Amino acid sequence: MRNFTEVEKDRVELLTKYSIEITVIEPTRTGLEKSILDATGPVRSFLKEKKIHDYNLQLQGVENKVLIKANVVLPNDILSSTASLYRPNTKKGDPRIWFKGLPNICKANDLIGIFFFDDELYLINLTQLDVQRQIDSLINNPIRELAFEISGKANLVANELLGLLLKIAQRGPIRAMLNADTAVGRTLEKLLGIDINSSKQPDYKGIELKSFRSERENRKTLFAQVPDWKQSKFKSSAEILNCFGYNRGEEFKLYCSVSTKTRNSQGLQLKVDTFLSQLLENGAKPGVGDFVCWPLELLHKRLIEKHNETFWISADSFFEDGNEYFHFKKVEHTRKPIVSQFDLLLTQGIITLDHLIKRKPNGQSVEKGPFFKIDSKSLNLLFPPSQIYSLI
Repeated sequence: MRNFTEVEKDRVELLTKYSIEITVIEPTRTGLEKSILDATGPVRSFLKEKKIHDYNLQLQGVENKVLIKANVVLPNDILSSTASLYRPNTKKGDPRIWFKGLPNICKANDLIGIFFFDDELYLINLTQLDVQRQIDSLINNPIRELAFEISGKANLVANELLGLLLKIAQRGPIRAMLNADTAVGRTLEKLLGIDINSSKQPDYKGIELKSFRSERENRKTLFAQVPDWKQSKFKSSAEILNCFGYNRGEEFKLYCSVSTKTRNSQGLQLKVDTFLSQLLENGAKPGVGDFVCWPLELLHKRLIEKHNETFWISADSFFEDGNEYFHFKKVEHTRKPIVSQFDLLLTQGIITLDHLIKRKPNGQSVEKGPFFKIDSKSLNLLFPPSQIYSLI
């Protein structure tokens, strides 16, 4: 597919602002004449991710063709269409896609955006249709109506959660539910009626909550993920602790941050192997070398699962009569991480890893993480532009 023009890029960004997620196809002259288009990788991934269609499960042949209701969006109308998804018997069954009536609304090499809403596909000509003008119009039109309807539904839960946080903030300082580093998050979850559990799923109806003390805003936790032990030299956190741990008082532990930029005091450093698509942790001790690994694909998946939509909630903290109090004051709302940036931020040392391993009195080794964290000032490098709300 050719590169976006600046105008097309602006139109994609505007649709994204209204929570309209798209994939893009570029019909060729031959494709339009023969009524057949390649279902490219991005198109196949979009259809699979949205649980619309999985070409990997589709048998070859016209008899196994799948038809999906589709619509073509024009400046002042929406035309009914049908999407045909199939794998021919020839050419190894390379995935194909076609939309009824497509030659009537585009020219060769126009870029066509495809999005999914209310169980139907929609097509919009990004090259020809002035999306900004349509949305800004004082007269209702299909694009304007769709943009506001999709955006409204996408923000329904976020607006509900924001309303609850505003009520909590209006209560002023609230006494912490426990005395621990995790108190700020546990306290907020208790106030929101969220059960404490170890689930990897987002906290509030699909929205992840990340609460932190405002004075500790230097790094934000993205997610926790253990290495792929099967592919690693070391097979457990206990082995890592035994090799690199240290005595601190009566405890034997390994509490440290690890980066790609420099070795830490324990001799640990991260390495991104782009050829193998792995993140490696390396130890400076003789004979150790690369001792654990994470497939980058696994880390990408965890990032998407955890941060499809996130509220980063800042609270002022103070102590009174030996008790900690929190006043929740600000929310930063992010959506849809830019996965391709994750690896780059690792190599730049902007995303780092924290070990929190210690040996219990019974000899068992436990790790709370490892936690992947990002420099607080760099959220805009991993996420599209965020929205910031003041709660007071």
